[in-house]
Amino acid sequence: MITLFIDFLKFEKRASVHTIKSYQTDLDQFQKYLLFQYELEKPQEAKAPMLRSWVVSLMEEGMNPSSINRKIASLRTFYGFLKRKNVVSQDPTKILSALKTRKKLPAFVEEKSMEMLFLPDTFTDDFEGVRDRTIMELLYGSGIRLAELVSLEINDLNLPARTIRVFGKRSKERVVPISTSLANLLFQYLALRAPEEDTNILILTNSGKAVYPVFVQRTVGKYLSAVTTLSQKSPHVLRHTYATHLLNRGADLNAIKELLGHANLAATQIYTHNSIEKLKKTHQQAHPKA
Repeated sequence: MITLFIDFLKFEKRASVHTIKSYQTDLDQFQKYLLFQYELEKPQEAKAPMLRSWVVSLMEEGMNPSSINRKIASLRTFYGFLKRKNVVSQDPTKILSALKTRKKLPAFVEEKSMEMLFLPDTFTDDFEGVRDRTIMELLYGSGIRLAELVSLEINDLNLPARTIRVFGKRSKERVVPISTSLANLLFQYLALRAPEEDTNILILTNSGKAVYPVFVQRTVGKYLSAVTTLSQKSPHVLRHTYATHLLNRGADLNAIKELLGHANLAATQIYTHNSIEKLKKTHQQAHPKA
């Protein structure tokens, strides 16, 4: 049944590769637990106490509550699928409750640090330097996800209109505006990108192959290390930075939601906490009785 469920995610829900891998990992771990602890081969035959026993075992192993909550969510989605298919009559996950977790504010880079990053002497003028700058400016200048960046194609660009077409989670399409400077940078990059390369993928490695996630992560880490001491130096930090800077400069929260491709406003509202924290610091520094 796990295989059928994964196929459902792939072909009907059109979930991302990362999401599918997470579900596969969680359900494989659960299946192994059932086999070891209860000699039960079929997850669809598991009873509610068995599910709770697995969650308790994860807690006893010291697993992070947020990771456990992800596994609980995987079970809920899986058994919800089984119930819709009439494989099970009752949903055994109803007895499970999410664990309390500490809310972490999104890490972001300060505006002054981003200005330092894009100083003229940071990047070289050859293909590699312009390509690296394009990666950094696309992530910061459009807020797109890592997976969205590596899948961008040349025909997704509309440089005269200063927009890019992005395919987000579940292949949901959105159009994101970009600045004139970023559009000009993309013109420069395309002029250096070998036109005879047998791929439409926009961002290429030095050898002309499509970039891959680890390549982008290393590139981002390399350049962010020069301007910030944040422990996290990932493409997603640049996405957080994009959203936080927009909000700090007065952008409407609903507009940011559309730009980021969030399904609902709740996912976007976390950025308001960063703005509130900034206001608190300003108040503490400036008010006589703070």
